[in-house]
Amino acid sequence: MKKSLIIYSSVDGHTEKISKKISENLAHSFVVELISLDKVKTKNLNNFDQIIVGASIRYGNYRKELFKFIDENIDILSQKENAFFSVNVVARKKEKNNRDTNPYILKFLNNTKWNPKIIDVFAGVVDYPSYKYFDKFMIRLIMFITKGPTNTKNKYDFTDWERVQKFSNLLSDK
Repeated sequence: MKKSLIIYSSVDGHTEKISKKISENLAHSFVVELISLDKVKTKNLNNFDQIIVGASIRYGNYRKELFKFIDENIDILSQKENAFFSVNVVARKKEKNNRDTNPYILKFLNNTKWNPKIIDVFAGVVDYPSYKYFDKFMIRLIMFITKGPTNTKNKYDFTDWERVQKFSNLLSDK
């Protein structure tokens, strides 16, 4: 059976949750391993037929380690079946929820030489109750400016789980 590696970069755990869902969806077609970006150095990427990378946005940026990992592994990533997905709250807006219109996907593609074969974007979560004071204040300000929810007593999950399933289906066809 083919082997798939899902690497995730998650700040608050939602990208990890999406990655786990993708892993479950692929389990009928692949032997799947799931690993955090900060632990991926323990894996030999040559042992996998497919590599999927998922990354979240915080304050408009991906983690620097994401680009370092890609730069260090660009050759092997490009040789394998591969995919990239972004998790960001901007994708909650219909006009910004695909690879051609999401500013963070466009920013990612402009900042890397990697050209993933499959790309998607999923809206994330605003979990006010779990944030520390500064994050709660800043994310609320961003939500106010972008006309998003600002009630800090609530958690808002914008993820389209059916879309995650469709992404998984594309991956399982590889």
